[in-house]
Amino acid sequence: MENNQDFGQIKKKFKDSDLQGKIEIYTTTQGLTVDQFKELLRMFPIQHLDKLERAMA
Repeated sequence: MENNQDFGQIKKKFKDSDLQGKIEIYTTTQGLTVDQFKELLRMFPIQHLDKLERAMA
């Protein structure tokens, strides 16, 4: 249950962040499940996926 609360906070912070903040959260957050990462990815602006890909390389 605590993990879901933590993810809820991460998700809210991700949603409220600018593009650079979203990239930072996505690339530096540890301990999320694949489904949680997918959920964040669905909230990421598609037109900037190339920037996220570069940050992850």
